[in-house]
Amino acid sequence: MNDLTQDIAPIPALTMADVVELRLREYLKKKSFRPGDALPKEQELADALGVSRNVVREALSRLRMLGMIDTKKKRGMILTQPDILGSFERVLDPLILGQNTLQDIFELRLVLEMGLADLLYVRKTDKDIEELEAIVNEEVHQIQKPFRVEHEIAFHGKLYQMTGNETFLRFQSMLLPVFEYVVDFEIKASGNAKVGKVTHRDLVQILRTGSAEDFRQGMKEHLSPHFERLAKS
Repeated sequence: MNDLTQDIAPIPALTMADVVELRLREYLKKKSFRPGDALPKEQELADALGVSRNVVREALSRLRMLGMIDTKKKRGMILTQPDILGSFERVLDPLILGQNTLQDIFELRLVLEMGLADLLYVRKTDKDIEELEAIVNEEVHQIQKPFRVEHEIAFHGKLYQMTGNETFLRFQSMLLPVFEYVVDFEIKASGNAKVGKVTHRDLVQILRTGSAEDFRQGMKEHLSPHFERLAKS
């Protein structure tokens, strides 16, 4: 095989419904459709595309499954505001995902939590800090030892809530089963789940008196056992 043929990507094998779906997406963007706008009828789309109505119906059903279109009484099909996390929620189950995928998602959670600092410092309130402190006071020996998954869930869930970002909050809820699964895996592999030198109580104090950068560094140290395990693996 020469260099030229190595640089040519193969053409994907698309079904007619695949092509129609792509054309419909392009059409919606080109015409600047917005949520609530009515779409042409199935037969009109079929005639314009030169395909059967059944093919159009299949393509539209895919868009409907993605939450992009809906059918309203007396209005017909309309463009909707898609639920960007809906499909993710339905499949994010540790029992049906492979170990590599679970690990990837867990690493995504670690990175997200490292990046919460700036949003937290824009939106945190004294009441939020008091609620975080109350969560910490419920922890064993008040120093987060021994490690408990429920402590992590309560504390970190509150941090996500404090961002005021609904997508973050939903994402946190979806990640909880994955977090529990991976932590359980860590315990089975090493006999325990370690806690970083910076505890939840330390993080609360940083939120009271420190800067966003202080919190970012504190969170990195708090999560350091997970990063150390990743480095070893």
